[in-house]
Amino acid sequence: MDVLIVEDDDSMAAALLAAVKSTGHGATRVARGSDALLIHRDFDVILLDLGLPDMDGLDVLRKLRQVTDSPVLILTARDDERSVVLGLRSGADDYLIKPVKLVELLARIEAVTRRTNRSGGTKSTHITLGELSIDLDRRVVVLAAREVSLTPTEFDLLALLAKNAGSVVTREQILDSLWGDAFMASSRSLDVHLTALRSKLALPGFIVNVRGVGYRVEADPR
Repeated sequence: MDVLIVEDDDSMAAALLAAVKSTGHGATRVARGSDALLIHRDFDVILLDLGLPDMDGLDVLRKLRQVTDSPVLILTARDDERSVVLGLRSGADDYLIKPVKLVELLARIEAVTRRTNRSGGTKSTHITLGELSIDLDRRVVVLAAREVSLTPTEFDLLALLAKNAGSVVTREQILDSLWGDAFMASSRSLDVHLTALRSKLALPGFIVNVRGVGYRVEADPR
């Protein structure tokens, strides 16, 4: 796969380039958000720093999410709660705090690409739960004749729960399916995406929290 590295720090960018290329993948580095927006279509995965010289990385992320579902991993020194929540809610597939071990970073990249590839290979099919319709092939969600705009991770979360409607899906199963590793993935990431999904669906009682186990969606939401 080809990885786009959006990083303005030269030494950090050099280390990331070397790490990605050492695994046999292609890697290209740009230092500006505007450059990333121009060439993102040529890449399978995007590593995005938030502290860029020309525009805030979160603005770059929001613009990317308007045009592409490609995996985006934020790699930044911003470790405050607000930045993490904003990054995930804006459509990031993962959020990593600098400094990060390169082995872990490569594992995270592999995890999000595995999830994306599995989603891309899904056969054309629909899931209908009451007035909620999920087109797994087109990745479109319609609720009561209204299309619901979801980030890629929010869609994958809803699709996973809907496929198992009426049954409990454990937190570990969700983390493993969406992030590729139930123990490495951030539980906080799941909580943020779940909160956003519930808000967008506005279906009280549809996604049920089964205390200490996981989540279940109702087979016939009202």
